[in-house]
Amino acid sequence: MSGGRPQRLTRLQARRIALAAQGFTDRPVSRPDARALARVVRRTKLFQIDSVNVVCRAQYVPLYSRLGPYDTRLLDRAYGRGPRRLFEYWAHEASLVPVQLQPALRFRMAQADRWAWGGMVRIARERPDLVTWVRKEVEERGPLTAREIEEDAPRHKDNWGWNWSEAKRALEWLFFCGEVSSARRNGSFERVYDLPERVLPRDVLNAPTPSIAEAHRELVRLAAQAHGVSTVQCLRDYFRLGPAEVRAAVRELVDAGELQPVEIDGWSRPAYLHRDARIPGRVRARALLSPFDPLIFERTRTERLFGFRYRIEIYVPKAKRVHGYYVLPFLLGDKMVARVDLKADRQAGVLRVQAAHGEPGAPEETAEQLAEELARMAGWLGLSGVAVGEGGDLAPALRSAAG
Repeated sequence: MSGGRPQRLTRLQARRIALAAQGFTDRPVSRPDARALARVVRRTKLFQIDSVNVVCRAQYVPLYSRLGPYDTRLLDRAYGRGPRRLFEYWAHEASLVPVQLQPALRFRMAQADRWAWGGMVRIARERPDLVTWVRKEVEERGPLTAREIEEDAPRHKDNWGWNWSEAKRALEWLFFCGEVSSARRNGSFERVYDLPERVLPRDVLNAPTPSIAEAHRELVRLAAQAHGVSTVQCLRDYFRLGPAEVRAAVRELVDAGELQPVEIDGWSRPAYLHRDARIPGRVRARALLSPFDPLIFERTRTERLFGFRYRIEIYVPKAKRVHGYYVLPFLLGDKMVARVDLKADRQAGVLRVQAAHGEPGAPEETAEQLAEELARMAGWLGLSGVAVGEGGDLAPALRSAAG
């Protein structure tokens, strides 16, 4: 949007702004390549990593949701082989982020004793000798996994009195501090560690370190771009930043004209519109969304934008789950119209729909469109078909549409 932007937005306008900012209105590509990947990265700024592999590793699905079927080796190469365009660090949880963001995240590395948690901080304070030894192991033997460090550990255990879990925490502390980096994830989803100078591009390592205020301003600016329109809480959540620093950054970006305060119908909190945001006249998206998709990171925002209450139920006892274990929202046009509990059954070669629930007001074509999207996802995952179970009110219509 340019001059003459509205001071007040409808919820529909805000929703379409959010979808455009996240790349759901970009022109489709027939053969997604490295340029298509880069385009999505410019939109989302990061991909969250998660160990749950019920359908597919979390970092791969947002690209699929925006590009359709693509070769996951594109992403593997982008962060697992030089010259790297992405690297892993604690951004929104463990995430893949552009290497150019490393300087803006150094404040978190320098303040690891504030941002890291329990066991890591304790090891750093109580066992600096262990931390030094683990770093030397990475320097001399890297790239290597935490398990591979264990191979050289037993001869030191009796003298130092530490156990394997402490060595692993020391390694995680070094990763948080930025003294070691992740060269890639291996087939078992383990980090493969190495020194930053052997992972990150030289120009990134040589870039000046911004002040804490400058770093927060840059991260808030990027979060605002990725949102299109957002509240302070949304901006905080995207890169998991502190409230005071974010409020200060928002004030500076408003003064600079990069953010504009706006009101959104039905929202009680002030919102901020990024100057590059646009309101598409129509959204033709059709996508299954990972629970870790940046569009729905902030659950309160998701509910405000889409009228869609969404919670991850992985850690909820089975008897108390409402929609299922690993539930993916289904976006059709500019609305969330359904949700499906999915499991990739690789032994049987099918994508199992363990439950399918429609949303109030979902259009008549929801089951047919969802069946087509599930078949497309199954093909991308290397599965031969879709099997629809009995759970959920949408299951009968979906089973009929799936054939």
